[in-house]
Amino acid sequence: MLDNRKRHVVSYEKMSPELTAAFNEKYPAGFDDYFQDLVKYTKPDGTPFYAVTIELPDSINLVKIEVKTDDLEDVRHWLESEEDAEEAEVAGTTVSADSDGGTLPDDNISQYGADEDSQENI
Repeated sequence: MLDNRKRHVVSYEKMSPELTAAFNEKYPAGFDDYFQDLVKYTKPDGTPFYAVTIELPDSINLVKIEVKTDDLEDVRHWLESEEDAEEAEVAGTTVSADSDGGTLPDDNISQYGADEDSQENI
């Protein structure tokens, strides 16, 4: 049987009230529900977009969902900021003393309990 329903591509932000109601009915929990149904499509110019299918009695709709994908520059920036944070953390804890001239509590390893496995071998 040939399906003569019209086919539309619409962005999530521009859905009609009828389409919004059908979307909310199919995916009541939002992202958690529709994440598994997201399909990547490629436009003729090579640009990708992600969409889910919502069927109405008179149409089949691809609802475009904005998906932020990592690009190389974002990943580099994130890695650099992680490295900077680690360097600052290490630099800030290497030489420190409290007001009594002793070491900081975190530097005192005796405050931490031993594993049960290591105590069995004693």
